[in-house]
Amino acid sequence: MKTSILMALGLSGLLIVGSSCKKFIDVKPELNISDELTIVDGNSAQTAVRGIYNQLQSNDYYGYTFQTLGLFSGDNVQYVGSQTVNQQLTNHTVLADLAAVGNSWAAIYNTINRANNVIAKVPALPVSTTFTETLRNQLVGEAYFLRALAYFDLARTWGGVQLVTTPTTSAADQTLAKRSTLAETYAQVLRDLAQAETLLPNTTNRIRATRKTAYALHARVALYQKDYTNAAAYATRLIEDTNYALIGPYNSFFAANATVTQESIFELQYNINVTNSQAYNWQPSSNGGVGWVTPTPAVATLLLNTAVSGNRNSLILTQTTGGVTRYFGNLYYRTAGTDPIYLIRIAELYLIRAEALAQLNDLAGATRDLNAIRSRAGLTGTTATTQANLILAIESENRLEFAFEDHRWYDLIRTGRAGTILGISDPNKLLLPIPYAQLLIDPNLSQNPGY
Repeated sequence: MKTSILMALGLSGLLIVGSSCKKFIDVKPELNISDELTIVDGNSAQTAVRGIYNQLQSNDYYGYTFQTLGLFSGDNVQYVGSQTVNQQLTNHTVLADLAAVGNSWAAIYNTINRANNVIAKVPALPVSTTFTETLRNQLVGEAYFLRALAYFDLARTWGGVQLVTTPTTSAADQTLAKRSTLAETYAQVLRDLAQAETLLPNTTNRIRATRKTAYALHARVALYQKDYTNAAAYATRLIEDTNYALIGPYNSFFAANATVTQESIFELQYNINVTNSQAYNWQPSSNGGVGWVTPTPAVATLLLNTAVSGNRNSLILTQTTGGVTRYFGNLYYRTAGTDPIYLIRIAELYLIRAEALAQLNDLAGATRDLNAIRSRAGLTGTTATTQANLILAIESENRLEFAFEDHRWYDLIRTGRAGTILGISDPNKLLLPIPYAQLLIDPNLSQNPGY
């Protein structure tokens, strides 16, 4: 794939920020072979779809860097390492040449281009006894789902973006597209989800997209769009599915090397050959890490107060050395870099429905769903009784339930609470800047206001 995005990737090797040195190169050579050359039959189609997942889980996307954009921008996670440029995110003074911004943008568009190749080429492949129409539809449906997720991540981070829905094969291809509005970008996400829901099987698979996975993302997107009726309806489809459940205690979905539990709707799997750098950045040196990514004192205090967090205190690792106590996040802890990335958990669907029902003034239903989350954490029911207080209680529960899962910043943005909670007076800082390297090569790409 020779795209303008790959030109930015050429710079990323020189500018990479926020990931460990041992994670500098994370891509196998065969992943660089053009999809235009490789998608010729059923086997190569399956390989191409695996390539989309490979890009999704890459170190510059969900493996590490993209998540830091939201984590460091919120008030749950801080960067305390030597690469002080990351403080731009915490201070909301981000410059357009921040490498983490450019690397994440490039990784997301590379994911989109891989999906575009599958969507363009796989439907025309002939079926056979080993490559059935059902399998062909599934592969195309997965590509639509993953493209929807990628455009959703672009929209909530940068606003309206260039909508490229056909494979790009030269640097000029993407520059033909102007930026779309935020509404148009979300409309593209919903179109892709609708296609995915039609093509994907209605099965349960926690590491590959199915129709259920698409329903779950649809619920999240609807909540962001303040479409509360659909947010509640799509969340209900997952909550009523007995293949998913809130398992207890809270740490059951990640502790003791747990993977693909009933808690998980969609997670990214890693192994000793394909690793992420989460634990390396989160864990202290005594556990093989560098401890550069840590909980903020505020969230550590909340999580360690069991009257507030219940058994979610398992997210905090406490170490005292020389009379100095430090707190570390314990969601990622596997020293081999094999921690799963939990993209969608059933707990989120409960809280999506709780918030949607509260906004629809179904306070009893909202209370029921909120209390399901609190009960799993070992807490008593909420004391909130009014609509306003219940919405704030759901916000607080989201903060603790997904303390280190990159929800907090985006939750505060979509609810209009970032200014109040984080003290951001300039609304332009609620979006990140378009990467400077992209502006240099793309005359149709305009910068976000205020940068």
